[in-house]
Amino acid sequence: MDIYEVISEFVDLKKSGSSYKALSPFTDEKTPSFMVSPSKNIFKCFSTGKGGDPITFLMELDGLSYMEALKFLAQKYGIELEEEVQTEEQVNAQNERESLFITLNYAKDHFVSNLWESEEGRNIGLTYFKERSFSEETIKTFELGYALDQWQGLMDASAKKGYNETYLARAGLKIVKEDKAYDRFRGRVTFPIHNVSGKVIAFGARTLKSNEKGPKYLNSPETELYTKSKILYGIFQAKNEIRNQANCYLVEGYTDVISLYQGGIKNVVASSGTSLTEDQIKLIKRYTENVTVLFDGDKAGIKASMRGIDMMLSGGLNVKAVRFPEGEDPDSYSKQLGGTAFKAYLDENSLDFISFKTELYITGTNDPIKRAEAIREIVHSISLIPDPIKRTVYVQQCSNKLGIEEGTLISELNKLLIKESQKNSYSSNSGRSQGSNPAPSGGFFPPDFQGGMPPFGMEPPPDLFADPQDLLEEKVSPNEVIRNQERESIRMLINYGEEMIDGFEGTETHLANYILTECEDIEFTTSIYERILNLFKEKLVDGQVLNLKDLLNHDDDEIKREAVNLSTERYELSHNWSDKFQISVAHERDSLRTSAMGNILRLKFRIIQKMIAENMEKMKTATDDNEIDGFLSIQKDLKEMEMAIAKELGNVTVK
Repeated sequence: MDIYEVISEFVDLKKSGSSYKALSPFTDEKTPSFMVSPSKNIFKCFSTGKGGDPITFLMELDGLSYMEALKFLAQKYGIELEEEVQTEEQVNAQNERESLFITLNYAKDHFVSNLWESEEGRNIGLTYFKERSFSEETIKTFELGYALDQWQGLMDASAKKGYNETYLARAGLKIVKEDKAYDRFRGRVTFPIHNVSGKVIAFGARTLKSNEKGPKYLNSPETELYTKSKILYGIFQAKNEIRNQANCYLVEGYTDVISLYQGGIKNVVASSGTSLTEDQIKLIKRYTENVTVLFDGDKAGIKASMRGIDMMLSGGLNVKAVRFPEGEDPDSYSKQLGGTAFKAYLDENSLDFISFKTELYITGTNDPIKRAEAIREIVHSISLIPDPIKRTVYVQQCSNKLGIEEGTLISELNKLLIKESQKNSYSSNSGRSQGSNPAPSGGFFPPDFQGGMPPFGMEPPPDLFADPQDLLEEKVSPNEVIRNQERESIRMLINYGEEMIDGFEGTETHLANYILTECEDIEFTTSIYERILNLFKEKLVDGQVLNLKDLLNHDDDEIKREAVNLSTERYELSHNWSDKFQISVAHERDSLRTSAMGNILRLKFRIIQKMIAENMEKMKTATDDNEIDGFLSIQKDLKEMEMAIAKELGNVTVK
């Protein structure tokens, strides 16, 4: 299956040379570090270290097991699966997750059955939904149901069907207190919560009793399958329409989603009444960068929700907002206007965040202090936008709309950007050295402002700016240097092992054969590289060359991860260098034999240097003359080998 086709459904990929790049779907970042290579059928996220094939991507993205991801792709592409042998541990883990999914799906079916087939369900649950003007088709689309007003209704029904009570508790459907156990949801209409693949992972439930002492809405607790902050209600039903419409409507509650969906607005999701989270923003961003937030008419409630808009701006989303008349919400107003008129209302009243905040904070007030505070609040929101061009446009708009000099706004914006940059630079949680975090790129900083950013905002290679004297003095440990050289040998094997080169005595041979022959007397010290090297050796015995696909299909997850790491380039030169500007740039592919030989010589050179150092240490503690003479003889031989390799490498001096 084509990795581009799979990933492009979840991530907005942009062409970059022969590969594609995008903002990472796994973390919050301002510049792209996520790369997809169609030719190798792999992805690599440099900001998190995740990488692999299409199956791995789905596993990492949605927390699916291997078999779940495989079945999802097989169903999508109409492929018949041949079950492969799994380890006992994999089988047990898969069975546990499948049991939870099966239990939750049974509970959903049970609640649906109650709604349509039981007298209590029809009289209370179905009547409520129809009073909300939900059609039967809509009720079935969202798989709405009803939990009977019984302490153990679901428990008893599931026991008769042979379901394990343990999974009822683990799925959040059963509450156990000391010697008592009872259903979590009783006498409530139920709203199944689906993951992006359409599987039920949790429930929301609403009481219909006016004298209920507990909360009106009750939600499943967080479980192995359900993390509330990472899911949006309605995302399964809405994801395709969000992508098609290039916009996502964001509301608060379950019934808001259902009413809008029924009215023809299907690109709508809800944060389920909780504050918006970074994970939910990333989930939206998989499908679109455009969000329209629908607020209830309550002005105080809207102001309390402003943090969500700022989070979305910071997350790189383009934010608009719609406010309804006092006392109305998306659910009530959509029913009042009807589908077509409601859609027209959204289009006509959708405001960008500056216009929205201006209307909310400034319109109707002549207090200069409040006005200044409101303007500062708007500038703060602009400062959160990662795209410098968008910031520029919004500053101009803010200036025109509020009648404030653009220079004044820029000055205030610079203060905020510099302050944020300094905070990041000295953050102990950044994981970088002091002062290494650049300021937001492309801001309004003066020319002498000390900022900067490597290409695509990524970290430079670790030794790129190293002090040469540090390298000469070997401040990096010999073992680490050797490990790096072993890594280079394996990298060349994975990327170019099948390439033909001029080999021994003028005959053509695979690069893999050449490298393995030259490394015959070298014992690799890094376990993962030794294992990969041995796989190449085993394959070569049969006259074949191991390739990337073989490694990606290997049972060992560590081998698969390392294969992805070593086969993915973080940077790629544009074809324009040669095609458009006729600038010739050398590539190691053009001189594979020389590159491979140089790397093997450097590896041998480092190994010998380590042996020299170890031999010297032994000589220092030797007391017997014969033993000392033996060490001196070894030292002489090692130094001669060191000098010979140094000469081949072109080194002027050696230590």
